[in-house]
Amino acid sequence: MNQNLSVTKRDGRREPIDLDKIHRVITWAAEGLNNVSVSQVELKSHIQFYDGIKSEDIHETIIKAAADLISEDTPDYQYLAARLAIFHLRKKAYDKFEPPKLYNHVVNMVEAGKYDRHLLEDYTPEEFAEMDAFLDHHRDMNFSYAAVKQLEGKYLVQNRVTGKIYESAQFLYVCIAACLFAKYEKSRRLDYIRRFYDAASLFKLSLPTPIMAGVRTPTRQFSSCVLIECSDSLDSINATSSAIVKYVSQRAGIGINAGRIRAIGSPIRNGEAFHTGCIPFYKHFQTAVKSCSQGGVRGGAATLFYPIWHLEVESLLVLKNNRGVEENRVRHIDYGVQFNKTMYQRLIKDDYISLFSPSDVPGLYDAFFADQDEFEKLYTQYEQDDSVRKKRIKATELFSLFMQERASTGRIYLQNVDHCNTHSPFDPKVAPIKQSNLCLEIALPTKPLKDVNDPDGEIALCTLSAFNLGAIENLDELEELADLAVRALDSLLDYQDYPVPAAYNATMGRRTLGIGVINFAYYLAKHGARYSDGSGNGLTHRTFEAIQYYLLKASNNLARELGACPKFNETTYAKGLLPIDTYKEDLDKVCREPLHLDWESLRRDIQEHGLRNSTLSAQMPSETSSQISNATNGVEPPRGFISVKASKDGILKQVVPEYLELKDKYELLWQINGNDGILQLMAIMQKFIDQTISTNTNYDPGKFEGGKVPMQILLKDLLTAYKLGIKTLYYHNTRDGASDESALAAQDDCESGACKI
Repeated sequence: MNQNLSVTKRDGRREPIDLDKIHRVITWAAEGLNNVSVSQVELKSHIQFYDGIKSEDIHETIIKAAADLISEDTPDYQYLAARLAIFHLRKKAYDKFEPPKLYNHVVNMVEAGKYDRHLLEDYTPEEFAEMDAFLDHHRDMNFSYAAVKQLEGKYLVQNRVTGKIYESAQFLYVCIAACLFAKYEKSRRLDYIRRFYDAASLFKLSLPTPIMAGVRTPTRQFSSCVLIECSDSLDSINATSSAIVKYVSQRAGIGINAGRIRAIGSPIRNGEAFHTGCIPFYKHFQTAVKSCSQGGVRGGAATLFYPIWHLEVESLLVLKNNRGVEENRVRHIDYGVQFNKTMYQRLIKDDYISLFSPSDVPGLYDAFFADQDEFEKLYTQYEQDDSVRKKRIKATELFSLFMQERASTGRIYLQNVDHCNTHSPFDPKVAPIKQSNLCLEIALPTKPLKDVNDPDGEIALCTLSAFNLGAIENLDELEELADLAVRALDSLLDYQDYPVPAAYNATMGRRTLGIGVINFAYYLAKHGARYSDGSGNGLTHRTFEAIQYYLLKASNNLARELGACPKFNETTYAKGLLPIDTYKEDLDKVCREPLHLDWESLRRDIQEHGLRNSTLSAQMPSETSSQISNATNGVEPPRGFISVKASKDGILKQVVPEYLELKDKYELLWQINGNDGILQLMAIMQKFIDQTISTNTNYDPGKFEGGKVPMQILLKDLLTAYKLGIKTLYYHNTRDGASDESALAAQDDCESGACKI
């Protein structure tokens, strides 16, 4: 090679290429890693040097070469590539490898309009110096390559037009902590900041995309999930659309309840005209959802809910179907179809389901959520009333249509509204659950908006976080982590802005949180347990018992300090009921694990002091945020030992934790026969989780005769899920390529008549 060639540095200077310097950087990145070769990275780089080549181009080529070497046998290349990427990232952010002092960094970022000014107003230079003292930039070296690329792509503060990055990860973590504990007394807030910083930066707590990307910036809306209910009036429909636009623009995933909208042909204005039905309004909502790109962080997305007994259901079930014309399809949002015991009983008895327009059957829609006995009574009464418009359809035909569309799109979801209300933290008589959200893990009360400033409407927000089970050695550790998570998220409710009054009122009244887990697949493997054979049932019961117990204890302690949430009286907790009192007892047949914690003392404490938060737990997919912790996502079994995920920077490869040590212990998704084992585990979690779970069902047609999953298998799984008390079903994954890909893309954001209920 011609040694006279020069390289163009980041500041525009030219100097001779220094191959030894390149070698030293790769050697530094490889330090302490197993089965990695510096020379192989150098050889694979194939750098075509030319006079004046940019140093950035050299560095990016070397990073890609290291990332291409990531494999099951050599997983540590994901750390070598990550360290090279961190080196590159810091050079881009600071023009050098060593980050500046925290105080100087914050001053510069506030002056540039990138950080929230309150950081300098709330903290002194001396306090920033204390934070600097426990800040550990070396923790950047714990990231995997996929994590660094996710940080670069979604989380670090940057100019999304030019690609300029302004911070590195440890500043992100400590500034989030500083924002969330700013209003604590000065005598103890730095201790909370340090402990929360440690929990987040050591990957014991996982934070969702809106918090990672937004907290510390001037944007102050961090709730991951927004639930908006629509009434059957033009004013309410327009107010719903306006609220959707405001929240989509601020990174939230949307749940829309449009089930009350009357069916096509219904009279309006005392018969002056016929109603156009649901589809034109669903299209209107779709337009609102797709109107904003969420600041380049996530695309706008929503799930719309309606009851299985709606008069238009046969047309609504096929809205995502590729057949048909644009006029009768609304393909760019997802759908949640709502069921209850009455519907399943009609299926089991091979009976008929009657379809109604909610406008024609007073009281029925409300009773569907608030009172199952009243619903059954009204439903049969309206069936027998010849004056009420209706259509009858065989239950097997309607359920089969639902399952066909669920299987073909992967994304027609299910909500069991009775389980959502009978096994709930809310009293359904006063605060019924009428919908879920984009990812089917939130179950919160809503009230429709009359207009966009309606003070009586209720838009439900949920603020999320997760425990990394893979980083926890002992369930007792959950007590402190629960305290940190609950305090931080509860503070965030007061810290963030509310663009719609109905969201502010609901949040201040209920203070709802949703804390779940990531890395469950690794947790099972580490304990020698599996998804498929029941060996993980007891472990899961013990773990989720501890999670809910310590979350409730943390919220109860916070209520002693700050008071219970104002609408605590609308919860079942206020009546002395706990999740352990209302779960489906059919679950005891598959898991006989006893309770291990002192629930009766906790019950007394809650009745005496209340809870700061109406809800505390939910299980979300965590597809993106889990990558930051190098964890398996949520509670799902991995599809392979290496997950391959697309990003704007190309393909990212991530190896499951401790692959070389535990490869015989992991159970991969398509190795699992049937859904029974997974459904049992989800139901055990649901016993304790007070909201709901993003539960997927998975099917490999190759395991069935003729390469087709029999309808009786699909229906059996629905009945099993219902029988065990599962509240929602998210993705229907099919091992045929298409559905898998569609589910993965969206996440980068959810038999026989012998069955008895």
